[in-house]
Amino acid sequence: TFLAYRAYEELEQTINLVTVDPKLDFGSKEDEAHAGNYLNEIVLYQPNYLFNYSNVGHQHYLVEKDLLELMKKMFFDTERLGRLFEDVSRAEPIIRNADIVSMDISAVRHSDAPGTAFSGPNGLYGEQFCQIARYAGMSDKLTSMGFYNYNPEFDRREITAHLIAQALWCFIEGVSQRKGDYPIGSSEDYYKYIVDLPSGDHQMVFYKSNRTDRWWLDVPYPAGMKNKYHRHHLVPCTYEDYQKATNEELPDLWWRTYQKLT
Repeated sequence: TFLAYRAYEELEQTINLVTVDPKLDFGSKEDEAHAGNYLNEIVLYQPNYLFNYSNVGHQHYLVEKDLLELMKKMFFDTERLGRLFEDVSRAEPIIRNADIVSMDISAVRHSDAPGTAFSGPNGLYGEQFCQIARYAGMSDKLTSMGFYNYNPEFDRREITAHLIAQALWCFIEGVSQRKGDYPIGSSEDYYKYIVDLPSGDHQMVFYKSNRTDRWWLDVPYPAGMKNKYHRHHLVPCTYEDYQKATNEELPDLWWRTYQKLT
């Protein structure tokens, strides 16, 4: 994943990274780079082109509380496993915002994917893993995806290899169904919704694609930042975020994005 991230250096533009992982792989800064701390290498790498990092499917008891607090302070996003069990589509807008998606096999429960040295009794079901791969394929913004931490020595009857193949098939199917939404589509392809904030001084702007019914939230640029962050002000969101805004609630997504833009 770190090497995939470095490949974007030649583009000289900030990017978004999403990992599907049961843990947040920061680890100890003193150790050499490995699968458990490679995010340190990405966050600290110079020149730094990381605009946003998000993790999907972390298990609360595998992540230190201080690390979750650090994620909040850095305005990064996390979606825990329990919320995905309620509705796996919660991962879709997060995945849609990614340039790189890194899918760790250990995010899947051992019974569905034994072929990794880091498997556990809990995790995503195989079909949820495949659904997330399909979301990645459907994203017009995504340009890189990889599957990591597969070890055939642990793979009884090649169950995990089959799962990866099926997830890759779902990804390709998603690519075949891309609709040319943001950042490809023009403004004529969207319905625009304007919500007045309670203060009366500002408005929140939402866009809904008339091709896919997917939603985006338009976060205003701070003065002088338009050229640097032009790829990140229109953020994938959900209809639920729009409903919150109509109920005079400021979506967390808007606030986190605005803080990163500044």
